[in-house]
Amino acid sequence: MPKTILTLPDNSSVEVAPGTTGLQVAEMIGPRLAQDAIAVKLNNRLVDLSTAIQEDGDFAVLTFDAPEGQQIYRHSTAHVMADAVLHLFPEAKPTIGPAIQDGFYYDFDVPEPFTEEDLARIEAQMQQIIDADTPFVRREISAQEAHELFGDNPFKIEMINELEQSGEEQITLYEHSDFVDLCRGPHLPSTGRIKAFKLLSVAGAYWRGDESNPMLQRIYGTAYPDEKMLQQHLRRLEEAKERDHRKLGRELELFTFFDEAGAGLVYYPPNGAMLRQIVCDFTTQEHLKRGYQLVRTPHLIKSEIWETSGHAQQNYPMYYTDVSGQSYGIKPMNCPGHILIYKSKTRSYRDLPIRYFELGTVYRHERGGVLHGLMRVRGFTQDDAHIFCTPEQLTDEITGVIRFAQDMLQTFGFAEYNVALSTKPPKALGSDEIWVRATNALTSALEAAGLDYEEKPGEGAFYGPKIDISIKDALGRFWQGPTIQCDFNLPERFDITYIAEDGQRHRVVMVHRVVLAGIERFLGVLIEHYGGSFPVWLAPVQVKVLPITDRNLEYARQVTAQLHDGGFRVEIDEAPATLQAKIRDAELMKIPYMLVVGDREQESGQVAVRSREAGDIGPQPLDEFVHHLAAEAAART
Repeated sequence: MPKTILTLPDNSSVEVAPGTTGLQVAEMIGPRLAQDAIAVKLNNRLVDLSTAIQEDGDFAVLTFDAPEGQQIYRHSTAHVMADAVLHLFPEAKPTIGPAIQDGFYYDFDVPEPFTEEDLARIEAQMQQIIDADTPFVRREISAQEAHELFGDNPFKIEMINELEQSGEEQITLYEHSDFVDLCRGPHLPSTGRIKAFKLLSVAGAYWRGDESNPMLQRIYGTAYPDEKMLQQHLRRLEEAKERDHRKLGRELELFTFFDEAGAGLVYYPPNGAMLRQIVCDFTTQEHLKRGYQLVRTPHLIKSEIWETSGHAQQNYPMYYTDVSGQSYGIKPMNCPGHILIYKSKTRSYRDLPIRYFELGTVYRHERGGVLHGLMRVRGFTQDDAHIFCTPEQLTDEITGVIRFAQDMLQTFGFAEYNVALSTKPPKALGSDEIWVRATNALTSALEAAGLDYEEKPGEGAFYGPKIDISIKDALGRFWQGPTIQCDFNLPERFDITYIAEDGQRHRVVMVHRVVLAGIERFLGVLIEHYGGSFPVWLAPVQVKVLPITDRNLEYARQVTAQLHDGGFRVEIDEAPATLQAKIRDAELMKIPYMLVVGDREQESGQVAVRSREAGDIGPQPLDEFVHHLAAEAAART
């Protein structure tokens, strides 16, 4: 009988009899691997360990170390949770329950919201299901059978209808015990493979994120293959709560929202406005150093421009308004304005590349259900730039942007990041040829920069492929950061040209890019990364002067004035409170340095220095402290 040949990740191969299961192959490779196995990947398809292998090809055993293994493990736990919910709440209607980063959730339609007490009951029921060690079983049925099976659940029926419309002839189910759910799989071999889990919270969520749909109850949870890993994750979650930018934003008086004035629109009190200005000033100066030119564009542009750009046809989440009977779009992006400035006069190849930079405020009609502090807002500012260049200059320009982004991230304290290349989406402008050229340009730049990257098919912008850089914060979480997009489409749609050496008009190439991305989101990431304890160069208030008694007020004011004249951000606490209370207030505001001044300091012309990080440092001449502070701020460490 012919053998099935499987190629392993290390390029070695194994021969097995046709029909051998994935688990049996894992046992052949090694008993420990089989013990840890979650599923297998066969020719880039994820399949259950129980699947009989009938074809040659690439083969890998997935464990919890693999991202796909984690997703399968947690999605299996979501099924167990849904089963437990139905045991306790038979009237509940399950909807969807995907794995997400570090966990999972499941949405339910229930008459009454879940409570924290309900979570404990659900966990206990889940443990019973896990202890029963029931196999996860995959089966396929017809759409008609699926309609009959889920007939009392309109959410499942909606999904079945969509599967039918997409041409699915068979509907895949997974079941364990008496629980059955729509699911493509794969899953763990059995419920008993789930070793450690925790339900974390309950939240409201609209069906499919649409505010016009019913409000559901979403239960979040997480799962790990051992208790130690789970406890480590729970500790990280507790630290994340303490670092939550919404919590710190209130405590440190950095930003706020007024729903009565409009949801998703940020207001910055003095501390937050100063932090924002520091970031904006720094990024502006760094752009100028690299040959960018400042431009400014209006917030309103006639709707015809948005039709030319393609935003209108793409149903982009824009706001529109009427001015004297003419439709205008409130800009969601800055690129059309930059294009109009470029086209205001004839450009020569000698002028290129042209790099326009704008701290441009844009507005997007985000649904209320997705708004989240500074991370998802309706009005935000981008450190936005557009580079107009020749095709020959393209790779160098993109490589320069990558280097710029790396420098900026390092300065702000982000040492690690992931890079992804997103290619043509299903709804895209332009020909395949244009997309191939743009994608090749990005690929060449990534290779020139020596960066490893993950390809994400179909996730590019509608007008061009893009490079996305995700930055890793102090808790190991990744956040969207710099984005670089190569665009041959808008130059065609707007007829953007330059006069080449041959005296003829040639089509320019555009690079869209942000280095920090949205300033609001970047501030949110900064707040959480530093836990509000900003380094000196970023701190809204760098020094707090604390007079011990009223007789020290005048000297404290002189110290404050000298620091202020030196360009430092300094405040004085003149409140009639004890020194201990003043120190506590300054520490709660996470101010890097406190200068205590009493009779002894006043007589000697010194200050008693107290550091947020090092505690009580002791008395110093003011000039010595100023020298140290200036050096620390300049180092941006």
